[in-house]
Amino acid sequence: MFFGWLKRYMPRSLYGRAALILILPVVLLQLVVSVVFVQRHFEGVTRQMSQSTSRELALVIASVESGHDGAAHPAEQLQITVRRLDDGALPTRDTRRWYDFSGLIIRDEMRRLLPGFAGIALPDDRRVQVYVQSNAGPLELGFDRHRVSARNPHQLFANMLFFGILLTVIAFIYMRNQLRPIKRLARAAEAFGRGRHVPYRPTGAVEVRAAGHAFLDMRARLERQIEQRTLMLSGVSHDLRTPLTRLRLGLSLLDEDERAPLEHDVDEMQRLLDAFLSFVRDASEGETEPVDPVDLVRRIVEDCQRAGDPVTLVHATGEGSVGLRSLAVRRAVENLIANAVRYGNRAEVSVELTDKSLRIRIEDDGPGIPPESRDMATRPFTRLDTARNQNRGSGVGLGLSIATDVARAHGGMLRLGESDRLGGLRADIVIAR
Repeated sequence: MFFGWLKRYMPRSLYGRAALILILPVVLLQLVVSVVFVQRHFEGVTRQMSQSTSRELALVIASVESGHDGAAHPAEQLQITVRRLDDGALPTRDTRRWYDFSGLIIRDEMRRLLPGFAGIALPDDRRVQVYVQSNAGPLELGFDRHRVSARNPHQLFANMLFFGILLTVIAFIYMRNQLRPIKRLARAAEAFGRGRHVPYRPTGAVEVRAAGHAFLDMRARLERQIEQRTLMLSGVSHDLRTPLTRLRLGLSLLDEDERAPLEHDVDEMQRLLDAFLSFVRDASEGETEPVDPVDLVRRIVEDCQRAGDPVTLVHATGEGSVGLRSLAVRRAVENLIANAVRYGNRAEVSVELTDKSLRIRIEDDGPGIPPESRDMATRPFTRLDTARNQNRGSGVGLGLSIATDVARAHGGMLRLGESDRLGGLRADIVIAR
């Protein structure tokens, strides 16, 4: 696209783009009006006034050459001062201020229409001195500047600038009131995407209200579906605990040789139920609060080490707090560590907290996950047996899915890759601050 290169210079916020749409036409309009004003006023009007004054000066010069004198002299009537100069006293060049553009037009018209024109002096906005070589000798003719150019030509620019700024401010205030409901809707949608519920009431224009009501309907429908799913799975998991408890009591009456494999199956069913409940609790468990992520991850690693998992914290940098659901983040990190030690011999954890983001990394020395299977691995109940050797028990395929939900609930993401240090899987939970 021809104007594609302009995208990098465009404002990113809605306020910035709206302000650009508002201010740019005003600035362009003032530029166009200024150019037209300069052409018509400073050129056309100044040229016409200079031509009339040149004819009056020619009349005064002719009167001086004819020897006419007295009160009826044309110079007195036209309010033009005449002063005779000595021979050789004529200036060699014109004088004017560098920004006096109308002075160029005055000089050109005087040189074109005035016989014997020798030079002109435009020292200020009050007086003009014209030097001519006449039959009566060198002459200096002086008159008021307003006879060849308009007075206070800057007033139009000052008025344009003042009213342009005033109208822009008024329009910006009105625009801000119109954009405020859109920003409130964006904040409510962003909060809901992070698992938080903030009060929102549709306001503003008809289209914004329609979008707001659609968002409220969508939020209510999703919350109802999540609540129904939670109640259903929680009920099923709770009801299954009772027969499992009876099975465990019944197995305790059997001989040890017969009881061991059956108890293993019961323990596996219990672990599956715990995994389902963990998935049901979802990433929205708990309230968002300021948490020191470095300290949180350090405590998680210490708890896993006490449980006998071969995991170490190798890198932790950064200070400060981040708004997190500590229970949800703990569950996500624990699931990633459990996957790492299940499919590998050891796991390493690192934390990096910067001004813009939080990154929690878990690496293992297992077989890893092929790049083409990583998206599938984050789906619930997905098990990649061909990619991950399960040498420490089977899983239900919820560990990566829970970590993904937790990262998304915090406005972040879960990234899977290959560990450069250990050669296995690298899982990064990245959350923007």
